[in-house]
Amino acid sequence: MADPHHATDAADHDADAYQRGTMTIEEQTSTWHLVQNLLSWGSLAIASMILFLVIWFQPNGSFIGGLLAGLVVFGAGYAFLKSGSKGH
Repeated sequence: MADPHHATDAADHDADAYQRGTMTIEEQTSTWHLVQNLLSWGSLAIASMILFLVIWFQPNGSFIGGLLAGLVVFGAGYAFLKSGSKGH
C-alpha cells in the first residue's frame, strides 16, 4: 500500500524545526543599518557609473561630459544620503 501523505506534512515539519533567533536586538539593528547603508551607497555608485558610461559611449559622447555628469549625480546623491532622516 502507498504511504499516506497529508497536505500539512511539510508545514508540520517546518513548525517542529523552527528555532527562535538568538541574535540580540542591538545586533539586528546594526546589521540592518549596515545593509541599508551598503544598498544606498552601492545604488548611488552604480547610478553614477552607468550615467558616466552611457554619456561617454553614446555616439558623439565625451569622456569629460560623462565624468562631469557622473560627478554631479554622485555629489547630489552624497548630499542627499549624508543629510540623513530627521524623523528617527
